[in-house]
Amino acid sequence: MALDILEQNGQQYVPAQQWPLPEWPCVVSKQPLPTLTLKEDDLFMITDLLGNISGCLEGNQNTSMGLFCRDSRFLSRLELQIDGRSPVLLSSNADLGFALSVLCANPPLPDITHDTIGIRRDMVLNGGLFEDIEVTNYSTEPASFTLSLSFDADFIDVFELRGYTQREQRGTKLQQLPPSTTKAVESEADLQALTERVSDRLSLSYLGLDGIVMESQIEFLHRPPDLCKGHTALWHLTLEPHQSQKLGYRLQLLTDGQQTPSDGIPATLGQAIASKTSEEDQWLNHVTRVTSDNETFNLIVSRAEQDTYLLRQDFYEQTILSAGVPWFSTLFGRDTIIAAMQTLMLDPGIAQSTLKLLAHYQGKKDDEWREEQPGKILHELRHGELVRCGEVPHTPYYGTVDATPLWLMLYADYYAWTNDQATLEALWPNALAAMQWIDRACQETGYLAYYRKSKGGLDNQGWKDSWNCIVDRHGHLAQGSIALCEVQAYVYAARMRLAQMARLKKRIDLADAWEEAARDLKHRFNRDFWIDDLDFCALALDGEGNAVDGITSNPGHCLALGILTPEKAESVAERLLAPDLFSGWGIRTLSSDSPAYNPMGYHIGSVWPHDNALIAAGLRSLNQIEAALEVAKGIIDMMNYQPYQRPPELFCGFERIDRIPPVQYPVACSPQAWATGSVFHLLQTMLNLVPDAPSNYLRIIDPMLPDFLQRLAVNNLKVGATVLDLEFERSNGATACRVVRKRGNLRVVIET
Repeated sequence: MALDILEQNGQQYVPAQQWPLPEWPCVVSKQPLPTLTLKEDDLFMITDLLGNISGCLEGNQNTSMGLFCRDSRFLSRLELQIDGRSPVLLSSNADLGFALSVLCANPPLPDITHDTIGIRRDMVLNGGLFEDIEVTNYSTEPASFTLSLSFDADFIDVFELRGYTQREQRGTKLQQLPPSTTKAVESEADLQALTERVSDRLSLSYLGLDGIVMESQIEFLHRPPDLCKGHTALWHLTLEPHQSQKLGYRLQLLTDGQQTPSDGIPATLGQAIASKTSEEDQWLNHVTRVTSDNETFNLIVSRAEQDTYLLRQDFYEQTILSAGVPWFSTLFGRDTIIAAMQTLMLDPGIAQSTLKLLAHYQGKKDDEWREEQPGKILHELRHGELVRCGEVPHTPYYGTVDATPLWLMLYADYYAWTNDQATLEALWPNALAAMQWIDRACQETGYLAYYRKSKGGLDNQGWKDSWNCIVDRHGHLAQGSIALCEVQAYVYAARMRLAQMARLKKRIDLADAWEEAARDLKHRFNRDFWIDDLDFCALALDGEGNAVDGITSNPGHCLALGILTPEKAESVAERLLAPDLFSGWGIRTLSSDSPAYNPMGYHIGSVWPHDNALIAAGLRSLNQIEAALEVAKGIIDMMNYQPYQRPPELFCGFERIDRIPPVQYPVACSPQAWATGSVFHLLQTMLNLVPDAPSNYLRIIDPMLPDFLQRLAVNNLKVGATVLDLEFERSNGATACRVVRKRGNLRVVIET
């Protein structure tokens, strides 16, 4: 029987359907198991608590577990068994974020008592996947058993996994032939000899519809398997009492024979963890560090610092924050910008890279499929097979209404923190192009609105982008183009802030025009968006120019940006803290009085940490300090209940009840960039740091620590060319601040 040989990159492959390999039985679960997430640059992995990627659920359900890179799943199965049984979990820990350590034991076996064989699994991501397995016999008698590791890879695109699209055709799974194989196979026995063999390597391969070959190459370390059956490695072990055996492998991800992840791959697990730990330590030594007298709060801050490091991802010589794991581990316009704003006090370099990278991708032409327009900032960039085949428009996709004004706000905020003249000058043409896009987009109605143009695009293009979230007071969906209230506030802030920068550049004509446009927008906004009988701001205007009068959290984003009149801002602030919006844990996305309310809905009753951090900053800007701290305390209390004190993307909006933890949203991203950034945003709200690096001063206005903090230290804070250490102390309801150390000539003004 002749095989259809594919030769590519010096390797030989045959289609999997021509050479079916035996599948090692998996252990079937009745329901999905709890998971752990690891991330390293553009790699992330989701396993169960044992470190397995099984996916064997009753009913043949698919799972989200796997090893992913650049929007493709390079491992869909990684299952450790002992004598065909699943080990028994003792403990697991993913505290480092890029490494997992699992302790487990054997279940009862015919000749071995339960909890006799100890198994330690150590897994690390660093340019690939490393695992070391140490097996120890804790019995007083010798023990013989078979340890198996089963691998598989479907190379599915994340858009398929999310159910975003159903493909009519997929590529071809391949089997790699050993180098010594000839092109002709004489008998089934020849195939069987290849199917069951002794080897120190396994290969999982796939030929995409775009002609690209993706591979997971597994090299076994320490002790090769005694036998490989298909994609399962078997070790037949006999251990004397208290004898240990070390096994392991290194998995490399390849695309057309080249390393897929951005980073190179080390040789061993020890080198992998040492280099990642050293890199993280260097970054932590560079950024601002925050400590307090409250150890629980310190854990939250430390986790946020560590997760910020984990979420960093390299794109074309820039390092930005990816939006979140698992589904949004890539560049997003809105999410990446807001996270960069939130972390300016931590590391202004994140903002600089974000501005430059998004400027690199700034829209240059009109392309309806991708919703690209000149000057527009992207929504989402993807690299998977669906993108490469043109089945989705994310190359990148530009369907977002708010990323462009948010980019301008970040541009101004970054300059205020750094006085970085070089970046100001380099990106000024991009700022002009962004403002011109806003002006063109506002010509028809005077407001910045969205309406989907691409059949592969999003219906809703604000931060609440689910299909059912833009509703009026009766729960009815808004129709036509949508002008969101917070987006108009972003436009107002962008015009006002960029006008100040135009004056610095002696472009008085632009400054005057932008300020006049901002004043006109403010006047019209307070007229058109205000709902008199509700004494509240509308969520949006619909395609007919009518107010979409659902009671939502969105107007809270307007508070800090100055678009509302003082009286209307006070009314919005008061309404946001009413019980139908404020759950006790945080402010809901939609009032519980709405017919559309669902506390388990993605944007129709849930609570989002970043949303609340923005609202808390707005309350602080109105001098409603106690209200701001109440919102901050609810979100921080929620974090105390989360695994590893890690804030999720969102959680359910059920009312807070004593001794009952907040209800988790089942598929929330974690870690997630703007949820992580909310920790620093809330800190900024407490301390009220107002930098003006171009004028060489920092104002600290009425700092106020919450009642669970008495002392807080901020070390290595960078404002312009100056590095500061600050200490805050709460006493008798007031918070004092002092400068402990200062390297540089920055003027620090403390106003209390």
